[in-house]
Amino acid sequence: MSLTERWRRELDELTALGRDRQLRPPHGYDFSSNDYLGYGGRVFADTQPLPRGATASRLLRGHHPIWDVVEERLAHWHDAEAALVLNSGYAANEGLLATAIAPGDWVASDQLNHASIVDGLRLAKAEKAIFPHNDVGFLEDRLAEARQSSSAQRSLFIVTESLFSMEGDLAPLAEIAALAERYHAHLIVDEAHATGCFGPQGSGLVDDLGLRNKVLATMHTGGKALGVVGAYVVGSRLLRDYLINRCRPLIFATALPPQVGKWWKEALDRVWHDDDGRRRLHRLTASFRSELTRHGVEAGGSQFIVSIPCGTDSAAVHSANSLQAAGFDVRAIRPPTVPPGTARLRISIHADHESSVVAALAAAIAACRT
Repeated sequence: MSLTERWRRELDELTALGRDRQLRPPHGYDFSSNDYLGYGGRVFADTQPLPRGATASRLLRGHHPIWDVVEERLAHWHDAEAALVLNSGYAANEGLLATAIAPGDWVASDQLNHASIVDGLRLAKAEKAIFPHNDVGFLEDRLAEARQSSSAQRSLFIVTESLFSMEGDLAPLAEIAALAERYHAHLIVDEAHATGCFGPQGSGLVDDLGLRNKVLATMHTGGKALGVVGAYVVGSRLLRDYLINRCRPLIFATALPPQVGKWWKEALDRVWHDDDGRRRLHRLTASFRSELTRHGVEAGGSQFIVSIPCGTDSAAVHSANSLQAAGFDVRAIRPPTVPPGTARLRISIHADHESSVVAALAAAIAACRT
């Protein structure tokens, strides 16, 4: 079989399963993106023009003083020693995990962690224990076994998301942090979907729960609630220095343009003071979930990421197509993004949604599932 025949066969199999994917432009009311605070459509002021291009990695000629300012503000926002900006959340997770965790180390990872975490751990080549989603009892058993068999040279790690991107539920972070402390493990938390949306200044769930000094590092993205491209890691100055010297996605990638750094400054200034936006986000979420319940629609999770189980791939695609025809941009989530048999609609509530539109979406979901 030739290469082109192999590719065509695989694509045909995906089509037969209802899992083929296509790129489609946005259309209708946005309930599929991660623009939780509604910043994504805002136009940034250009009062301080900076170079828009990028021509080298940060270690060559790609670093600009604007990033020193941004990283200092980020560290202050999280009441941490240091922050380091990378090009994307995927690169940040992959780079952080593959750099901080060494072959021979041991790491426990939630079974629903994002693909970037999965790939980062593959590159780390550590011994892995995948624990059932949010199962702290199972996690403790594995930690006890790992600690008992560990040598002085082996470090233990726990990796979890704080708000899970497909389930829309929260990790029991306080319990996990307590286990990490008890068993002398290092805790790394992906805060991608929580950044901007929790805490009095929006810095995320780790800070909201007062766990900053209990974690080794947190990873945050700009491309969700903050509405800017890029991501960053928060931790100690030593971790930052180590990443600068060892993290391949930082060392070998062309840096973000300085202009993007100015957008980061504006986004941080805005989100820091946007308690009204956060309150509205959570109010709309509660209202939407209440409307779904009133219409008899089952919904997973507890937050502004709302998972509507459909079961089969074809049922999810049919429901999504019906909602799109009604003017709601809702997408079907199918394997391999989620396990087989758990295809769903993933709906993101945003702070700038109108209450009437949110209520209309709940009614449309109920209608397309009858």
